[in-house]
Amino acid sequence: MTIERQPVAFGDLRGWIGALKAAGELHEIDAEVDWNIELGTIMRLAQGPGTGKALLFNNIKDYNKPTSRCRRIFGSALNNNRRIAMMLGLPPDTHARELVKLGRTILQEAIPPRIVNGGPCKENVIAEKDIDLDQFPSPQWNRLDGGRYLITYAGVVTKDPDTGVMNVGVYRGMVGNKNHIPILMWRAQHIGHHVSAWQQRGKKEMPIAVAIGWEPALGFCAGSPVPKGICEYDVMGYIRGEPVDLVKCETSDLYVPASSEIVIEGMLGLDTDSYMMEGPYAEVTGYVAGDRSPKPAIRVTCITHRNDPILRGTIEGCMPGSFSENAVISSIFRSSTAWNVLDRAGVPGITDVWGPPVQAGTNLNIQMKQTYRGQAKQAANAIWGSSAAHVRYKHITVVDDDIDIHDYAAVDWAIAYRVNAGEDDIIIMPATFGLGLDPSTRKRDRNPTLFGTGKWNRVLIDATINLDYDPDPEFGGARFPPTVWPNEIDIDAAKARWSELGFDKLKR
Repeated sequence: MTIERQPVAFGDLRGWIGALKAAGELHEIDAEVDWNIELGTIMRLAQGPGTGKALLFNNIKDYNKPTSRCRRIFGSALNNNRRIAMMLGLPPDTHARELVKLGRTILQEAIPPRIVNGGPCKENVIAEKDIDLDQFPSPQWNRLDGGRYLITYAGVVTKDPDTGVMNVGVYRGMVGNKNHIPILMWRAQHIGHHVSAWQQRGKKEMPIAVAIGWEPALGFCAGSPVPKGICEYDVMGYIRGEPVDLVKCETSDLYVPASSEIVIEGMLGLDTDSYMMEGPYAEVTGYVAGDRSPKPAIRVTCITHRNDPILRGTIEGCMPGSFSENAVISSIFRSSTAWNVLDRAGVPGITDVWGPPVQAGTNLNIQMKQTYRGQAKQAANAIWGSSAAHVRYKHITVVDDDIDIHDYAAVDWAIAYRVNAGEDDIIIMPATFGLGLDPSTRKRDRNPTLFGTGKWNRVLIDATINLDYDPDPEFGGARFPPTVWPNEIDIDAAKARWSELGFDKLKR
Protein backbone atom coordinates (compact mmCIF):
# COMPACT_ATOMS: atom_id res chain seq x y z
CA MET A 1 0.00 0.00 0.00
CA THR A 2 1.38 3.40 -1.01
CA ILE A 3 1.20 6.07 1.70
CA GLU A 4 0.09 9.44 0.38
CA ARG A 5 2.57 12.22 1.11
CA GLN A 6 1.34 15.77 1.72
CA PRO A 7 4.37 18.12 1.56
CA VAL A 8 4.48 20.78 4.26
CA ALA A 9 6.30 24.12 4.11
CA PHE A 10 6.66 25.32 7.69
CA GLY A 11 8.10 28.68 6.61
CA ASP A 12 10.93 28.83 9.12
CA LEU A 13 12.15 27.36 12.39
CA ARG A 14 9.36 29.09 14.30
CA GLY A 15 6.73 27.56 12.06
CA TRP A 16 8.25 24.12 12.71
CA ILE A 17 8.29 24.75 16.47
CA GLY A 18 4.61 25.77 16.29
CA ALA A 19 3.72 22.60 14.39
CA LEU A 20 5.51 20.46 16.97
CA LYS A 21 3.73 22.23 19.80
CA ALA A 22 0.34 21.65 18.17
CA ALA A 23 1.17 17.96 17.74
CA GLY A 24 2.24 17.52 21.37
CA GLU A 25 5.85 16.89 20.27
CA LEU A 26 7.47 19.89 22.01
CA HIS A 27 8.62 20.40 25.59
CA GLU A 28 9.47 23.98 26.64
CA ILE A 29 11.80 24.56 29.56
CA ASP A 30 11.28 27.89 31.31
CA ALA A 31 13.48 27.20 34.34
CA GLU A 32 17.00 28.65 34.13
CA VAL A 33 19.47 26.18 32.62
CA ASP A 34 23.25 26.64 32.54
CA TRP A 35 24.81 26.57 29.05
CA ASN A 36 27.89 25.04 30.66
CA ILE A 37 27.40 21.23 30.70
CA GLU A 38 23.92 21.28 32.28
CA LEU A 39 21.98 22.00 29.06
CA GLY A 40 23.72 19.21 27.15
CA THR A 41 23.25 16.77 30.01
CA ILE A 42 19.52 17.50 30.17
CA MET A 43 19.15 17.08 26.41
CA ARG A 44 21.00 13.74 26.40
CA LEU A 45 18.95 12.34 29.28
CA ALA A 46 15.65 13.58 27.83
CA GLN A 47 16.00 12.34 24.25
CA GLY A 48 15.51 8.63 25.07
CA PRO A 49 15.56 5.81 22.50
CA GLY A 50 13.50 7.69 19.94
CA THR A 51 10.86 8.54 22.54
CA GLY A 52 11.69 12.03 23.82
CA LYS A 53 10.19 15.33 22.69
CA ALA A 54 11.78 18.27 20.92
CA LEU A 55 13.21 20.73 23.47
CA LEU A 56 13.07 24.52 23.60
CA PHE A 57 15.20 26.14 26.33
CA ASN A 58 13.77 29.60 27.06
CA ASN A 59 15.94 30.65 30.00
CA ILE A 60 19.69 30.20 29.58
CA LYS A 61 22.05 31.36 32.28
CA ASP A 62 24.03 34.50 31.34
CA TYR A 63 21.86 35.01 28.26
CA ASN A 64 18.42 35.68 29.79
CA LYS A 65 18.58 39.47 29.98
CA PRO A 66 16.37 41.63 27.70
CA THR A 67 19.57 43.00 26.14
CA SER A 68 20.99 39.58 25.29
CA ARG A 69 21.55 39.07 21.56
CA CYS A 70 20.31 35.45 21.66
CA ARG A 71 18.30 33.95 24.52
CA ARG A 72 16.95 30.56 23.41
CA ILE A 73 18.20 27.16 22.20
CA PHE A 74 16.13 24.58 20.31
CA GLY A 75 17.12 20.93 19.76
CA SER A 76 16.20 17.23 19.79
CA ALA A 77 13.74 17.88 16.97
CA LEU A 78 14.45 14.96 14.63
CA ASN A 79 15.40 12.12 16.92
CA ASN A 80 12.24 10.09 16.46
CA ASN A 81 10.47 8.73 13.39
CA ARG A 82 7.20 10.48 14.25
CA ARG A 83 8.73 13.90 13.71
CA ILE A 84 10.65 12.78 10.63
CA ALA A 85 7.32 11.59 9.18
CA MET A 86 5.76 14.97 10.06
CA MET A 87 8.53 16.79 8.23
CA LEU A 88 8.08 14.57 5.16
CA GLY A 89 4.32 15.10 5.11
CA LEU A 90 3.44 11.56 6.20
CA PRO A 91 1.26 10.21 9.03
CA PRO A 92 3.22 10.26 12.32
CA ASP A 93 2.88 6.48 12.79
CA THR A 94 4.52 5.67 9.44
CA HIS A 95 6.84 2.65 9.84
CA ALA A 96 10.57 3.16 9.35
CA ARG A 97 10.43 0.71 6.43
CA GLU A 98 8.19 3.14 4.52
CA LEU A 99 10.43 6.09 5.40
CA VAL A 100 13.39 4.21 3.89
CA LYS A 101 11.44 3.51 0.71
CA LEU A 102 10.55 7.19 0.38
CA GLY A 103 14.16 8.11 1.03
CA ARG A 104 15.21 6.14 -2.06
CA THR A 105 13.74 8.81 -4.32
CA ILE A 106 13.44 11.97 -2.26
CA LEU A 107 17.17 12.74 -2.14
CA GLN A 108 17.28 12.80 -5.94
CA GLU A 109 14.17 14.94 -6.51
CA ALA A 110 14.31 18.69 -6.94
CA ILE A 111 12.35 21.91 -6.73
CA PRO A 112 14.97 24.61 -7.39
CA PRO A 113 15.22 27.52 -4.95
CA ARG A 114 14.27 31.08 -5.74
CA ILE A 115 16.39 34.13 -5.04
CA VAL A 116 14.80 36.94 -3.02
CA ASN A 117 16.11 40.39 -2.16
CA GLY A 118 15.83 40.20 1.60
CA GLY A 119 14.34 38.36 4.52
CA PRO A 120 14.13 38.05 8.31
CA CYS A 121 17.74 36.84 8.58
CA LYS A 122 18.82 40.38 7.58
CA GLU A 123 17.00 42.13 10.45
CA ASN A 124 20.32 42.56 12.25
CA VAL A 125 23.72 42.84 10.56
CA ILE A 126 26.94 42.63 12.60
CA ALA A 127 29.95 43.95 10.73
CA GLU A 128 33.31 42.18 10.99
CA LYS A 129 34.77 44.73 13.45
CA ASP A 130 31.86 44.19 15.90
CA ILE A 131 31.76 40.38 15.85
CA ASP A 132 31.84 38.63 19.22
CA LEU A 133 30.83 34.97 19.11
CA ASP A 134 30.50 34.96 22.90
CA GLN A 135 27.25 36.92 22.45
CA PHE A 136 25.59 33.65 21.40
CA PRO A 137 24.82 30.95 24.01
CA SER A 138 27.04 28.25 22.50
CA PRO A 139 26.85 25.36 24.96
CA GLN A 140 29.67 23.43 26.46
CA TRP A 141 27.61 20.40 25.54
CA ASN A 142 29.72 17.80 27.33
CA ARG A 143 32.28 18.03 30.12
CA LEU A 144 35.06 16.53 28.00
CA ASP A 145 34.46 18.64 24.88
CA GLY A 146 37.38 20.81 23.79
CA GLY A 147 35.29 23.97 24.02
CA ARG A 148 31.91 25.55 23.32
CA TYR A 149 30.31 24.36 20.08
CA LEU A 150 28.25 26.93 18.20
CA ILE A 151 27.85 24.82 15.05
CA THR A 152 26.27 21.44 15.74
CA TYR A 153 23.20 21.18 13.53
CA ALA A 154 23.48 23.97 11.00
CA GLY A 155 23.61 24.11 7.22
CA VAL A 156 27.22 24.82 6.22
CA VAL A 157 27.26 26.24 2.69
CA THR A 158 30.22 26.04 0.28
CA LYS A 159 30.48 26.17 -3.50
CA ASP A 160 32.35 24.26 -6.19
CA PRO A 161 34.39 26.98 -7.97
CA ASP A 162 34.26 25.04 -11.26
CA THR A 163 30.55 24.15 -11.48
CA GLY A 164 29.07 26.83 -9.21
CA VAL A 165 26.94 24.17 -7.49
CA MET A 166 26.50 24.85 -3.77
CA ASN A 167 26.67 22.15 -1.15
CA VAL A 168 24.98 22.30 2.26
CA GLY A 169 26.55 19.99 4.85
CA VAL A 170 26.59 19.40 8.61
CA TYR A 171 29.93 19.77 10.38
CA ARG A 172 30.86 20.52 13.94
CA GLY A 173 32.30 23.96 14.74
CA MET A 174 33.90 25.10 18.00
CA VAL A 175 34.27 28.68 19.19
CA GLY A 176 38.01 29.34 18.82
CA ASN A 177 37.92 33.00 19.78
CA LYS A 178 35.67 36.00 19.21
CA ASN A 179 35.75 35.69 15.42
CA HIS A 180 37.12 32.23 14.50
CA ILE A 181 35.42 28.84 14.40
CA PRO A 182 37.61 25.77 13.73
CA ILE A 183 35.60 22.93 12.14
CA LEU A 184 36.04 19.20 11.59
CA MET A 185 35.85 18.14 7.93
CA TRP A 186 37.12 15.21 5.87
CA ARG A 187 38.66 15.30 2.40
CA ALA A 188 36.26 12.63 1.13
CA GLN A 189 33.23 14.81 1.93
CA HIS A 190 31.79 17.29 -0.57
CA ILE A 191 33.25 20.20 1.40
CA GLY A 192 36.62 18.46 1.06
CA HIS A 193 36.18 18.31 -2.72
CA HIS A 194 35.52 22.05 -2.70
CA VAL A 195 38.62 22.70 -0.57
CA SER A 196 40.76 20.79 -3.06
CA ALA A 197 39.29 22.72 -5.99
CA TRP A 198 39.95 26.10 -4.35
CA GLN A 199 43.50 25.05 -3.42
CA GLN A 200 44.17 24.00 -7.02
CA ARG A 201 43.35 27.59 -7.96
CA GLY A 202 46.03 28.77 -5.58
CA LYS A 203 43.59 30.14 -3.00
CA LYS A 204 44.38 30.17 0.72
CA GLU A 205 40.79 30.82 1.80
CA MET A 206 37.37 29.61 0.64
CA PRO A 207 34.00 31.36 1.09
CA ILE A 208 31.75 29.64 3.59
CA ALA A 209 28.42 30.44 5.24
CA VAL A 210 26.56 28.81 8.13
CA ALA A 211 22.76 28.95 8.32
CA ILE A 212 21.56 28.19 11.84
CA GLY A 213 17.87 27.55 12.49
CA TRP A 214 15.41 27.02 9.65
CA GLU A 215 12.84 24.42 8.64
CA PRO A 216 13.73 20.82 9.58
CA ALA A 217 14.58 19.99 5.96
CA LEU A 218 17.78 22.07 6.30
CA GLY A 219 19.56 19.89 8.87
CA PHE A 220 17.86 16.79 7.51
CA CYS A 221 19.23 17.20 3.97
CA ALA A 222 22.54 18.70 5.03
CA GLY A 223 23.23 15.61 7.15
CA SER A 224 22.08 13.12 4.50
CA PRO A 225 24.07 11.66 1.57
CA VAL A 226 22.65 13.82 -1.21
CA PRO A 227 24.46 12.79 -4.44
CA LYS A 228 27.32 14.98 -5.63
CA GLY A 229 26.20 17.59 -8.14
CA ILE A 230 22.72 17.90 -6.62
CA CYS A 231 22.26 20.95 -4.41
CA GLU A 232 20.63 20.25 -1.06
CA TYR A 233 18.45 23.35 -1.51
CA ASP A 234 16.78 21.58 -4.47
CA VAL A 235 15.98 18.54 -2.30
CA MET A 236 14.70 20.75 0.54
CA GLY A 237 12.33 22.35 -1.95
CA TYR A 238 10.97 18.97 -2.97
CA ILE A 239 10.51 17.86 0.64
CA ARG A 240 8.52 20.99 1.54
CA GLY A 241 6.66 21.14 -1.79
CA GLU A 242 7.78 24.65 -2.70
CA PRO A 243 11.05 26.47 -3.42
CA VAL A 244 13.43 27.56 -0.68
CA ASP A 245 13.70 31.36 -0.60
CA LEU A 246 17.41 32.20 -0.66
CA VAL A 247 19.12 35.49 0.01
CA LYS A 248 22.68 36.44 -0.91
CA CYS A 249 25.24 36.74 1.87
CA GLU A 250 26.64 40.17 2.73
CA THR A 251 30.32 39.30 2.17
CA SER A 252 30.28 36.49 -0.44
CA ASP A 253 28.23 35.14 -3.33
CA LEU A 254 26.86 32.24 -1.27
CA TYR A 255 23.13 31.99 -0.58
CA VAL A 256 21.27 31.04 2.61
CA PRO A 257 17.58 30.58 3.52
CA ALA A 258 16.09 34.07 3.90
CA SER A 259 14.22 33.17 7.09
CA SER A 260 17.21 31.60 8.88
CA GLU A 261 17.56 32.51 12.55
CA ILE A 262 21.31 33.20 12.41
CA VAL A 263 23.77 33.35 9.50
CA ILE A 264 27.52 33.28 10.02
CA GLU A 265 29.53 34.36 6.97
CA GLY A 266 33.24 33.87 6.62
CA MET A 267 36.31 32.49 4.89
CA LEU A 268 37.61 29.01 5.62
CA GLY A 269 41.40 28.94 5.95
CA LEU A 270 42.99 26.38 3.64
CA ASP A 271 46.63 26.94 4.60
CA THR A 272 47.76 24.77 7.51
CA ASP A 273 49.44 27.83 9.03
CA SER A 274 45.95 29.26 9.68
CA TYR A 275 44.60 26.13 11.38
CA MET A 276 43.37 26.35 14.99
CA MET A 277 43.11 23.72 17.72
CA GLU A 278 39.75 21.95 17.79
CA GLY A 279 38.24 19.01 19.64
CA PRO A 280 37.66 16.62 21.13
CA TYR A 281 33.87 16.33 21.02
CA ALA A 282 31.23 13.76 22.00
CA GLU A 283 30.62 12.26 18.58
CA VAL A 284 28.23 10.09 16.55
CA THR A 285 29.85 6.89 17.84
CA GLY A 286 28.76 7.58 21.41
CA TYR A 287 32.41 8.19 22.34
CA VAL A 288 34.44 11.36 22.75
CA ALA A 289 36.25 11.61 19.42
CA GLY A 290 38.15 13.76 16.98
CA ASP A 291 41.30 14.31 19.02
CA ARG A 292 42.37 17.85 19.86
CA SER A 293 44.42 18.89 16.85
CA PRO A 294 44.81 21.75 14.34
CA LYS A 295 41.80 22.08 12.01
CA PRO A 296 40.67 24.52 9.30
CA ALA A 297 39.02 27.57 10.85
CA ILE A 298 36.30 29.95 9.67
CA ARG A 299 37.37 33.59 9.87
CA VAL A 300 34.01 35.24 10.50
CA THR A 301 33.42 38.26 8.25
CA CYS A 302 29.78 39.03 9.09
CA ILE A 303 26.87 37.77 11.17
CA THR A 304 23.22 38.44 10.37
CA HIS A 305 20.29 37.32 12.47
CA ARG A 306 16.60 37.72 13.14
CA ASN A 307 15.24 39.74 16.02
CA ASP A 308 15.40 37.60 19.18
CA PRO A 309 16.99 34.67 17.31
CA ILE A 310 16.75 31.04 18.36
CA LEU A 311 19.99 29.04 18.32
CA ARG A 312 19.46 25.59 16.77
CA GLY A 313 21.72 22.98 18.32
CA THR A 314 21.90 19.29 19.02
CA ILE A 315 23.60 16.81 21.31
CA GLU A 316 25.62 14.38 19.22
CA GLY A 317 26.40 10.75 20.02
CA CYS A 318 24.06 7.77 20.11
CA MET A 319 24.00 5.06 22.77
CA PRO A 320 21.53 2.39 23.87
CA GLY A 321 18.66 4.27 25.48
CA SER A 322 19.58 7.68 24.03
CA PHE A 323 19.24 8.24 20.27
CA SER A 324 20.63 11.42 18.71
CA GLU A 325 19.04 13.32 15.82
CA ASN A 326 21.88 12.41 13.47
CA ALA A 327 21.57 8.72 14.32
CA VAL A 328 17.82 8.51 13.70
CA ILE A 329 18.09 10.41 10.42
CA SER A 330 21.06 8.29 9.35
CA SER A 331 19.11 5.10 10.00
CA ILE A 332 16.60 6.24 7.40
CA PHE A 333 18.69 7.88 4.71
CA ARG A 334 21.84 5.80 4.95
CA SER A 335 19.57 2.79 4.47
CA SER A 336 17.80 4.23 1.44
CA THR A 337 21.10 5.36 -0.07
CA ALA A 338 22.58 1.88 0.30
CA TRP A 339 19.49 0.41 -1.39
CA ASN A 340 19.96 2.79 -4.32
CA VAL A 341 23.64 1.84 -4.57
CA LEU A 342 22.64 -1.83 -4.80
CA ASP A 343 20.11 -1.06 -7.53
CA ARG A 344 22.60 0.96 -9.58
CA ALA A 345 25.15 -1.84 -9.26
CA GLY A 346 22.61 -4.32 -10.61
CA VAL A 347 22.31 -6.49 -7.51
CA PRO A 348 18.91 -8.21 -7.86
CA GLY A 349 16.45 -9.45 -5.29
CA ILE A 350 16.87 -6.72 -2.63
CA THR A 351 13.65 -6.56 -0.60
CA ASP A 352 14.64 -4.37 2.38
CA VAL A 353 17.63 -2.45 3.78
CA TRP A 354 18.02 -1.15 7.34
CA GLY A 355 20.72 0.41 9.52
CA PRO A 356 19.36 0.61 13.09
CA PRO A 357 19.53 4.06 14.72
CA VAL A 358 21.53 3.02 17.78
CA GLN A 359 24.65 2.91 15.60
CA ALA A 360 23.57 5.46 12.96
CA GLY A 361 23.77 3.06 10.03
CA THR A 362 27.37 2.01 10.68
CA ASN A 363 26.04 -1.55 10.67
CA LEU A 364 23.74 -2.39 7.77
CA ASN A 365 21.23 -5.21 7.39
CA ILE A 366 20.16 -6.32 3.90
CA GLN A 367 17.22 -8.59 3.16
CA MET A 368 17.31 -10.34 -0.21
CA LYS A 369 15.65 -13.06 -2.24
CA GLN A 370 18.60 -15.21 -3.28
CA THR A 371 18.73 -16.63 -6.79
CA TYR A 372 22.43 -17.50 -7.18
CA ARG A 373 25.61 -18.14 -5.21
CA GLY A 374 27.66 -15.17 -4.00
CA GLN A 375 24.77 -12.71 -4.14
CA ALA A 376 25.39 -11.47 -0.59
CA LYS A 377 29.07 -10.88 -1.36
CA GLN A 378 28.14 -9.01 -4.51
CA ALA A 379 25.90 -6.74 -2.42
CA ALA A 380 28.63 -5.98 0.13
CA ASN A 381 31.23 -5.26 -2.55
CA ALA A 382 28.85 -2.92 -4.37
CA ILE A 383 28.23 -0.88 -1.23
CA TRP A 384 31.84 -0.79 -0.04
CA GLY A 385 32.99 0.39 -3.45
CA SER A 386 30.67 3.40 -3.42
CA SER A 387 31.34 6.90 -2.10
CA ALA A 388 28.32 6.50 0.18
CA ALA A 389 30.38 4.05 2.27
CA HIS A 390 32.82 6.72 3.44
CA VAL A 391 31.57 6.89 7.04
CA ARG A 392 28.94 4.12 7.10
CA TYR A 393 28.34 0.42 6.39
CA LYS A 394 31.36 -0.89 8.31
CA HIS A 395 29.63 -4.21 9.01
CA ILE A 396 27.05 -5.66 6.62
CA THR A 397 24.73 -8.55 7.46
CA VAL A 398 22.74 -10.14 4.65
CA VAL A 399 19.73 -12.38 5.32
CA ASP A 400 17.06 -14.15 3.29
CA ASP A 401 13.63 -12.63 2.68
CA ASP A 402 12.03 -14.67 5.47
CA ILE A 403 13.98 -12.65 8.07
CA ASP A 404 12.57 -9.30 9.25
CA ILE A 405 15.61 -7.01 9.40
CA HIS A 406 13.74 -4.55 11.64
CA ASP A 407 13.54 -7.31 14.28
CA TYR A 408 16.89 -7.77 16.01
CA ALA A 409 15.86 -11.18 17.35
CA ALA A 410 15.19 -12.43 13.82
CA VAL A 411 18.56 -11.21 12.53
CA ASP A 412 20.34 -12.67 15.56
CA TRP A 413 18.64 -16.04 14.95
CA ALA A 414 19.75 -16.02 11.32
CA ILE A 415 23.35 -15.26 12.33
CA ALA A 416 23.28 -18.03 14.91
CA TYR A 417 22.04 -20.81 12.62
CA ARG A 418 22.79 -19.80 9.03
CA VAL A 419 26.37 -18.59 9.41
CA ASN A 420 29.27 -21.04 9.09
CA ALA A 421 32.53 -19.07 9.28
CA GLY A 422 34.45 -21.96 7.70
CA GLU A 423 32.24 -21.74 4.60
CA ASP A 424 33.28 -18.14 3.80
CA ASP A 425 30.20 -16.69 5.46
CA ILE A 426 32.47 -14.19 7.25
CA ILE A 427 34.46 -11.93 4.91
CA ILE A 428 36.90 -9.19 5.96
CA MET A 429 37.70 -6.30 3.62
CA PRO A 430 40.88 -4.76 5.11
CA ALA A 431 42.22 -1.20 5.14
CA THR A 432 39.41 0.70 3.41
CA PHE A 433 38.51 4.37 3.83
CA GLY A 434 36.24 4.90 6.81
CA LEU A 435 35.11 6.99 9.76
CA GLY A 436 38.04 8.68 11.43
CA LEU A 437 35.99 9.18 14.60
CA ASP A 438 35.66 5.44 15.27
CA PRO A 439 37.57 4.63 18.49
CA SER A 440 38.18 1.07 17.28
CA THR A 441 40.50 2.58 14.66
CA ARG A 442 44.06 3.14 15.90
CA LYS A 443 44.73 6.73 16.90
CA ARG A 444 47.40 7.38 14.24
CA ASP A 445 44.94 6.22 11.54
CA ARG A 446 42.33 8.76 12.65
CA ASN A 447 44.33 11.88 11.72
CA PRO A 448 42.38 13.81 9.03
CA THR A 449 45.28 16.18 8.32
CA LEU A 450 47.70 13.31 7.68
CA PHE A 451 45.43 10.85 5.88
CA GLY A 452 42.34 12.83 4.78
CA THR A 453 40.02 10.24 6.34
CA GLY A 454 40.02 7.27 8.70
CA LYS A 455 40.73 3.58 8.07
CA TRP A 456 38.27 0.72 8.46
CA ASN A 457 38.50 -3.05 8.20
CA ARG A 458 35.02 -3.99 7.04
CA VAL A 459 33.12 -7.23 7.63
CA LEU A 460 30.39 -9.09 5.76
CA ILE A 461 28.26 -11.57 7.68
CA ASP A 462 26.49 -13.70 5.11
CA ALA A 463 23.55 -15.07 7.07
CA THR A 464 21.68 -16.31 4.00
CA ILE A 465 21.08 -20.00 3.43
CA ASN A 466 24.20 -21.26 1.67
CA LEU A 467 23.37 -22.16 -1.92
CA ASP A 468 26.60 -24.17 -2.10
CA TYR A 469 24.91 -26.79 0.08
CA ASP A 470 23.32 -29.69 -1.79
CA PRO A 471 19.52 -29.92 -1.90
CA ASP A 472 18.46 -32.59 0.61
CA PRO A 473 15.79 -35.12 -0.47
CA GLU A 474 14.80 -35.53 3.20
CA PHE A 475 13.83 -31.83 3.26
CA GLY A 476 11.87 -31.94 0.02
CA GLY A 477 14.83 -30.62 -1.95
CA ALA A 478 15.52 -27.71 0.40
CA ARG A 479 19.05 -27.01 1.61
CA PHE A 480 18.02 -26.41 5.22
CA PRO A 481 15.57 -28.36 7.38
CA PRO A 482 12.11 -26.90 8.00
CA THR A 483 11.70 -24.60 11.01
CA VAL A 484 9.71 -25.58 14.07
CA TRP A 485 7.01 -23.02 13.33
CA PRO A 486 3.61 -24.76 12.95
CA ASN A 487 2.00 -24.97 9.52
CA GLU A 488 -1.03 -22.85 8.70
CA ILE A 489 -3.57 -25.67 9.26
CA ASP A 490 -2.32 -26.29 12.79
CA ILE A 491 -2.13 -22.55 13.54
CA ASP A 492 -5.73 -21.99 12.38
CA ALA A 493 -6.96 -24.92 14.48
CA ALA A 494 -5.23 -23.60 17.60
CA LYS A 495 -6.42 -20.02 17.03
CA ALA A 496 -10.00 -21.26 16.71
CA ARG A 497 -9.77 -22.34 20.37
CA TRP A 498 -7.86 -19.25 21.57
CA SER A 499 -10.81 -17.74 23.42
CA GLU A 500 -11.83 -21.09 24.90
CA LEU A 501 -8.29 -21.51 26.22
CA GLY A 502 -8.39 -18.07 27.83
CA PHE A 503 -5.51 -16.54 25.90
CA ASP A 504 -7.59 -13.60 24.65
CA LYS A 505 -7.80 -12.29 28.22
CA LEU A 506 -4.07 -12.30 28.86
CA LYS A 507 -2.30 -8.97 28.86
CA ARG A 508 0.69 -8.70 26.56
